Amino acid sequence: MADRSNVTFLVLFGIAIAATVLIGAVYLTMVYFAGGTVTLGDAVAVVDVRGELGYDLGKIQEIGDYRDDDGIKAVLICVDSPGGGVAASQALYQEVRKTREQKPVVVSMGSVAASGGYYVACAADSIVAHEGTVTGSIGVIAEYLRTEELFQKIGLEVTVIKSGGLKDVGSPYREMTEDEKIYIGGLLDKVYAQFVRAVSDARGIPIERVRELAEGRLYTGEEAVDLGLVDRIGTYGDALSIAARMGGISGEPRVVRRQPQRSLAEKFLGRYARAIPVGREERIALKYIIP
Repeated sequence: MADRSNVTFLVLFGIAIAATVLIGAVYLTMVYFAGGTVTLGDAVAVVDVRGELGYDLGKIQEIGDYRDDDGIKAVLICVDSPGGGVAASQALYQEVRKTREQKPVVVSMGSVAASGGYYVACAADSIVAHEGTVTGSIGVIAEYLRTEELFQKIGLEVTVIKSGGLKDVGSPYREMTEDEKIYIGGLLDKVYAQFVRAVSDARGIPIERVRELAEGRLYTGEEAVDLGLVDRIGTYGDALSIAARMGGISGEPRVVRRQPQRSLAEKFLGRYARAIPVGREERIALKYIIP
């Protein structure tokens, strides 16, 4: 009878262990394919903001997830970007500001953190840059390609039917009128004012002073510190230590970093997925970029 009880106990114990392993494997698989993370205790979350900025709902959600995670005591944003879309820069800026209200946010600047890249960075509690980091470029630019002369040379014509006079403003098939240039200029002035106000609010710099520093000027990290656009010179490691200290973490901080989102083809096929054609991202005409 005792032997049967021992066998039953061992069977049940084995089933419990197998169930635990299975649940853990399923959870980790879901986390992997979702590009998520597993938080075990206090940690600093690292978010990468790199390249030209497009409207990235995944990145916005990532920052929001870390903001709501009690195990994340501070967030470190690594910015290496020349800028990008207006709304994309503003959305990340706003998400960083929201996070800053709940827990410390530190930015570590890479080679470039200019224009929209600086827009995002200035929302943090503290900004760390290298001496040679290129930053600033507080300004807005609209670029429009003109092809009418090329079309004339090759004998192509474009017929446009529109419902309003400004519906095809910036069309590459004709020269922009003076009224249209004034219209676009006014639009840029409004967006520029938003940019200046955001920097002023986030950095605590008077608006008039921000305007003096703006106009699309680029600065080295060293210059930016002297001007108050950046807080200190340092490395990624320095920024991580600052974030951990601000988050109340003693000693070497544990780092949580979400893996980049990959398509199912990339996840299953690895490097061979690069041969699969993918759609090109639509180019935004109005954006923050380095002049």
